[in-house]
Amino acid sequence: MVGRDMEQRTQDKEATQAMTDIDRLLQVVERLKIRFDDAVEEVEVHNGEVTVTVRRDILTEVMRYLRDDERFEMLVDATAVDYLLLRNEPRFEVVYHMLSLTHRLRLRVKVRLQSDDAWVPTVCHIYPSANPYEREIWDMFGIRVEGHPNLKRILTYDEFPGHPLRKDFPLFWQPGMPVEKTEETFEEW
Repeated sequence: MVGRDMEQRTQDKEATQAMTDIDRLLQVVERLKIRFDDAVEEVEVHNGEVTVTVRRDILTEVMRYLRDDERFEMLVDATAVDYLLLRNEPRFEVVYHMLSLTHRLRLRVKVRLQSDDAWVPTVCHIYPSANPYEREIWDMFGIRVEGHPNLKRILTYDEFPGHPLRKDFPLFWQPGMPVEKTEETFEEW
């Protein structure tokens, strides 16, 4: 019985802490909205995590604000997602995973991109750890990172045709095969 009571108290404490963290993150988002007016396009809360989607044109200012004013000192990860098969536009999202060591909070920041205008500004000058992540975003998805100090491929070789994590990249591609971007690419397999 004592073990179950202790376990229940631990679960209750964790649930209370999670609610507190979400509330604290939502306060960060509210301050972000006040500071940057209409920069925030969407706020999602799912499974105890908060995601804020911002406009591309204000991304660097938002990231600097999160680092300097809200104390999100660490960019833990950055990646991209290709939604080609799930929706028409915006096709891509670039996703940044932020960590505040000071406040023990995690926040996800996203930017949506149209397929014909797939680029983001670099955040390397704000978070140096972004350097390899941004190179990977370019290499794997073909999303340009404007202002990056060394934007070249990081996982594939320089002459590699295409960007292998794009949904229109051939599923069974082998070296020497051309990379064709057609609507039938998916239906063929």
